[in-house]
Amino acid sequence: MTLLVADTLAIEFGGVAAVDGVSFAVKRGEIFAIIGPNGAGKTTLFNLVCGLFMPRRGRVTLDGEDVTGQPPHRLARRGLSRTFQNLNVFLRMSAIENVMVGRHLRERRNVLPHLLALPAVREQNRDTRRRAEALLAQVGLPEVADRPAGTLPYGALKRLEIARALATEPKILLLDEPAAGCNPVETSEIDTIIRDIARSGIAVVLVEHDMRLVMNVSDRIHVLANGRTLTEGTAAEVRADAAVIEAYLGVHRAQETARAVR
Repeated sequence: MTLLVADTLAIEFGGVAAVDGVSFAVKRGEIFAIIGPNGAGKTTLFNLVCGLFMPRRGRVTLDGEDVTGQPPHRLARRGLSRTFQNLNVFLRMSAIENVMVGRHLRERRNVLPHLLALPAVREQNRDTRRRAEALLAQVGLPEVADRPAGTLPYGALKRLEIARALATEPKILLLDEPAAGCNPVETSEIDTIIRDIARSGIAVVLVEHDMRLVMNVSDRIHVLANGRTLTEGTAAEVRADAAVIEAYLGVHRAQETARAVR
């Protein structure tokens, strides 16, 4: 079942086409990667899909409904969540509090019951904590729940951001360079988490420069160059595509990528 459709999306900045007529579709439970050289338009494309930018033309469809240009909080309510390339963790809050923040769109909010600390509010808070604990366990961080996020290593913070995004109960999760800055062990942990998320039925759209990760986890790969689609296909098809090798991978890197795939 197709969950997300981007149809001929385009946007310009200062007369320069950052994204120029890009289309793709993502199915439920699929891992779909978007790759390309620096400046290819990957993050801009993400920003169009998640409502941070309004496209000059084209549209975005989520679960059969046109959601083009809707703000991120409305898209989150509809089941689209994302992480960002740069960490956006509340460092002075505990790890579990960071995840609990992600639940706010799924909670009942009314000022008076919260001021009075009614039993229903206390039960909701307990349920939110239970769900946050389960998500921390899902990303391999059950033992750090009450530690300040600022004391966690970098790789753990990347996984914490994924847990917080999952707290919104997404149908589709956009991950912007989840392994950026991670060492090989941390990258392997991210690999496992992405696979587990997809197996649960959540679609994952991934922007990532680590070709080992991309080639290992992706069901399909969409390649951008200069804001336009270069090709789309399986990892094997993309690795063998002459245009991709010329524009992005290079012969040596393509050979290394092929050897890296498990």
